[in-house]
Amino acid sequence: MKLLTFEDGTSTRCGVMLGENVIAAADILGVAHPLRDVQALLELPERPVERLAHALGRTSAKGVPLSSVRLRAPILRPPTMRDFMAFEEHVTQQFTRKSQESLGKFNGINMEAWHRLPVFYFSNTLNILGHDEDLTYPVSSQNMDFESEIGMVIGKEGANVSEEDAADYIVGFTVLNDWSLRDIQADEMGCQLGPCKGKDCATSIGPWIVTPDEFGNDYHEGKLSINSTVRVNGEIWAERNTWNMVHSFPAMIARASQDSRVVPGDLFGSGTIGGGTVMESARLGYPARWLQAGDVVEVELEHIGVLRTRIGPPVRTYEQTPYPSAIRVPLTERLSPELKTELLQRVAKPA
Repeated sequence: MKLLTFEDGTSTRCGVMLGENVIAAADILGVAHPLRDVQALLELPERPVERLAHALGRTSAKGVPLSSVRLRAPILRPPTMRDFMAFEEHVTQQFTRKSQESLGKFNGINMEAWHRLPVFYFSNTLNILGHDEDLTYPVSSQNMDFESEIGMVIGKEGANVSEEDAADYIVGFTVLNDWSLRDIQADEMGCQLGPCKGKDCATSIGPWIVTPDEFGNDYHEGKLSINSTVRVNGEIWAERNTWNMVHSFPAMIARASQDSRVVPGDLFGSGTIGGGTVMESARLGYPARWLQAGDVVEVELEHIGVLRTRIGPPVRTYEQTPYPSAIRVPLTERLSPELKTELLQRVAKPA
């Protein structure tokens, strides 16, 4: 199923796709009160997603055409958002630093700990954008970047969830773009804290949440093996397959819920898919540069769809920005032909 949140001109509601039409989930389930988003569906008792799937097969409701509604973020305000780092290509800056061989430290990252732990940080849940929702360019930054990720949504509450049981907590997957301000991020992380403001401006998710059964053999042992593409103004800036995830989604749930809790609507990010940033794209010779107002960024994940964002001009509410970044981050040089060939061979999905 594809679960979504939509506006039809009168209200915001949780819906489900049936062909090319959207049907309100409350109408299918016979719920008296409207469900304002997918999280409201997940908070219903007695395994609501399973009940919805069963009822969808028997419903006579026709719904309305997808083209007639406005999509919103599937989860309007997640209770929490945890962003992980599941892809070694991103962590190691495209394997250009010794890490596999020594399992030592580089650039402040302890690779032994990274391999052992699904590490994460908490991000801002107050600036969640949906498909085709504009992003205002932050006034404090000049080095804005995208990060293409897989988003995963929690479907039920639990604490100290085992990795073996964790798959039952997954509702489904969505496209996630973790907007990043590299100059702000570099500045504050020099203080051994963050990312904070460098990741604070927005996260985009959508266009919907796709349940695990829709992925077939591309979802195996808690990991997705799907194609990812990033386009800026119609030009391809990144292409990769996610087959080489190091940490599975059940492992992320087990780690997150250890001595803590997860609840319906919690949003997890996989971490950046290899090659899925401006900096990594530039190193591979794509026509990448720092993002600007007016750019249209599309992140596409196989089996899920396209998440599109238009970047609008900054809104200046101050005569002078109080805390501008003191750092300008240069784009790194392109990889040599030899290193590029070696990298692409290393990340290619096995036949």
